[in-house]
Amino acid sequence: MMRFYEIIKKKRDGHALSAEEIDFFVRGSTDGSIPDYQQSALLMAIFFRGMDERETADLTMAMVKSGTQIDIGLPKAVDKHSTGGVADTTTLIVAPIVAACGVPVAKMTGRGLGHTGGTVDKLESITGFSTALTMEQYKEQVTKIGLAIISASSSIAPADKVLYALRDVTATIESIPLIASSIMSKKLAAGATHIVLDVKFGRGAFMADLPDALYLAQTMINIGNRLGRPTVALLTNMDAPLGNRIGNALEIREALDILANQGGSPDLREVSLALAREMILHYFPEMSVTTAYATAKEALDSGRALAKFTEMVEAQGGDLSVALPQARYRETLYAQREGFVRAIDPLLLGGLSVEIGAGRHKKGDKIDYAAGFELVVRVGDKVASDAPILIVHASIPLTAHFMERLRSAFLLGDAPPSVTDWHIERLS
Repeated sequence: MMRFYEIIKKKRDGHALSAEEIDFFVRGSTDGSIPDYQQSALLMAIFFRGMDERETADLTMAMVKSGTQIDIGLPKAVDKHSTGGVADTTTLIVAPIVAACGVPVAKMTGRGLGHTGGTVDKLESITGFSTALTMEQYKEQVTKIGLAIISASSSIAPADKVLYALRDVTATIESIPLIASSIMSKKLAAGATHIVLDVKFGRGAFMADLPDALYLAQTMINIGNRLGRPTVALLTNMDAPLGNRIGNALEIREALDILANQGGSPDLREVSLALAREMILHYFPEMSVTTAYATAKEALDSGRALAKFTEMVEAQGGDLSVALPQARYRETLYAQREGFVRAIDPLLLGGLSVEIGAGRHKKGDKIDYAAGFELVVRVGDKVASDAPILIVHASIPLTAHFMERLRSAFLLGDAPPSVTDWHIERLS
């Protein structure tokens, strides 16, 4: 019989764990037979000693096997995952684009916590929209219309929930093997056969530095490929908000604007098309990159993607004819000087959006669907003194102190900045 003490000691001393030892760890964490102090000890050993490619893939698969494994019943199920960021509304644009191109999209997604918004919360700002479909309804809708987005099941990779809770209180969150296995286990358990990753880096991203984001992306690609699930990644910049709107109903509005070709952030549109291109290439590997991009762009420009989004909303009980939630108060922030917008701090804006109810401090907090920010300018724009730069949507009166804190998110200067492209690099 295995002694968990020996497994901790083995990893502490820098040795690779066997698949059997990793399975033992994950089973014992899930059923509670391994005490949390020993689980925490191994997590800390992994944090310092790391895991090789084989160990990380074995850990991922062990977490997949800890719960329900969904079979959508399709020969291919392409999923997309973003590591998250401020005003990152890509799922609501990408999913209907690729579904309109004949790629079935069966997506389980989560709620927001902290400054990173959740797709489920955004969709639930639409009157009547339900993300709580049964598995039979979920599969039937994907078969019928090619698109369904639902809230993640608690039975998916339950080991990840146990281990993440421990990592959160033992300072072991920032471990690439643990991060990668956490993300990939949920994608694989949810039935993905092919995966597209949007890995963010920059001021507003989980991985602030490009080398760390590159390492995370390559680790997840290696996991997918080792386990027979072809995976590609795009590295995209999160030094400024991706979209023009931050907040649940506001981000739905921007997604609808882009789908209707009636405005919205050009950066959000371009990153969405790049991700859609990759999902289409997974499903139709005979296509060239150029053709896949043109196919995605045609679906967007023609309105077919908007029609597919509307079809999904109606299928899940939503009513887009009812106005989205609107805030009681709106207040405009004005530039105090003439100049170029050299930077917009996404982390600060994300944190301040939580303060007015657009996000959660902790699980269970109530969301104010109407709250958030509307950017009037983007990095690189030239603004006049007293020109509007941001509009606040809130259900509570705003203080002068709050508005001054908002102002500090914008850096204006005499010279234009050198703006980094949003779509940086493709990895496979």
